Amino acid sequence: MAWNTDLRWRLPLTCLLLQVALVVLFGVFVRYNPDADAHWVEDKQHANSSSDLDNEFYYRYPSFQDVHVMIFVGFGFLMTFLQRYGYSSVGFNFLLAAFGIQWALLMQGWFHSYQDGYILVGVENLINADFCVGSVCVAFGAILGKVSPIQLLVMTLFQVTLFSVNEFILLSLLEVKDAGGSMTIHTFGAYFGLTVTWILYRPNLYQSKERQSPVYHSDLFAMIGTLFLWMYWPSFNSAVSNHGDAQHRAAINTYCSLAACVLTAVALSSALHKKGKLDMVHIQNATLAGGVAVGTAAEMMLMPYGSLIVGFICGIVSTLGFVYLTPFLESKLRIQDTCGIHNLHGIPGIIGGIVGAVTAACASSEVYGQQGLAHAFDFEQHNINWSSSMQGSFQAAGIFVSLAMALVGGIIVGIILKLPIWGQPADENCFDDAIYWEVPEEHTIYVSHPEDPNLKPSEP
Repeated sequence: MAWNTDLRWRLPLTCLLLQVALVVLFGVFVRYNPDADAHWVEDKQHANSSSDLDNEFYYRYPSFQDVHVMIFVGFGFLMTFLQRYGYSSVGFNFLLAAFGIQWALLMQGWFHSYQDGYILVGVENLINADFCVGSVCVAFGAILGKVSPIQLLVMTLFQVTLFSVNEFILLSLLEVKDAGGSMTIHTFGAYFGLTVTWILYRPNLYQSKERQSPVYHSDLFAMIGTLFLWMYWPSFNSAVSNHGDAQHRAAINTYCSLAACVLTAVALSSALHKKGKLDMVHIQNATLAGGVAVGTAAEMMLMPYGSLIVGFICGIVSTLGFVYLTPFLESKLRIQDTCGIHNLHGIPGIIGGIVGAVTAACASSEVYGQQGLAHAFDFEQHNINWSSSMQGSFQAAGIFVSLAMALVGGIIVGIILKLPIWGQPADENCFDDAIYWEVPEEHTIYVSHPEDPNLKPSEP
């Protein structure tokens, strides 16, 4: 097969066509919501409100800032561990996220904020769009280094669409609680990405094996991403929770789970090494699994000790996954998971869904208070026959819906991305910035491919 990675016309046309389409769609459908509209002054007077501080912006914007940093800095730098793929890790993450948030504002808006023919956009829509793109960034981790930027844009287009449908089914039809997105973001994103990379399996990927390992400075850059994600994860899990106790509780639960996760990840990393040394891959990734797994139950009465238990378990499970499960998936199931997203997002996401289902099923007026229970699960507004066991059943159903959407969608999108028209690299030229970027001479690629006119030989 001839591999042509010259994107001179394909990438500019793809980006410009997508952006022009978005401009037209925004012009037709998108308007400010009341809190962002100039009529706010008049509406405020009619509501006898005396302060601009009542605007939703002041409640949500700090959380939006934190989530925004996680998507663009946290996820971007987390994937810079590959020794010759730093430009692409940060740059392609930047590209797909910038496109994804625009498409997500439209897709999620049509499902959740559509009134009188318009999508009404406010700061909460911005947070939810970042959540959606977070799922795309998760999937990106599975195919990192093996795809072109055009493939990433195509994947983002389809994944954002599927994410929005899955989110609508879970949150609006099943009425599940998933504050931090263990099911909607992490489980869906991970298994979607794993399915795509399974379809895109490269039997000769060993030819670029020398570039799949990190170097000292690349691991250090990736640790920057880890620390940004770790610090801001309480904001991520609490960003769209109800004001007051629910948001407060979500931040506390996430904080506790993340802290416990670090200790068990470090413990397992050392215990599994024959000389007791730590593996930077585990510290970069498994230490974050507690934030993923506490996401669904974040705003529930999980209790601080319950959060510590969740983090404790996930640090162990995620580290074991990196040591034993990732090699098994590649050798036996032909799943080439570059970043190990199955261990950081997939398994912890399922654990989070299970924890949420059990916690919801155990909810009672003794634990929440009568009014607190009604407020926490909104059952007075939606279903007078609500019971905690029913809520637990719907929570569990949400796990399977997310998995089904991810697997079916991943197969379809994987088949589309497999078409040889997207400028993807040859097996021996994967994991190298020089294919798509201008790089300093000392970082040009190790090998050239005679059938690829965009590649040139370099000094070893």
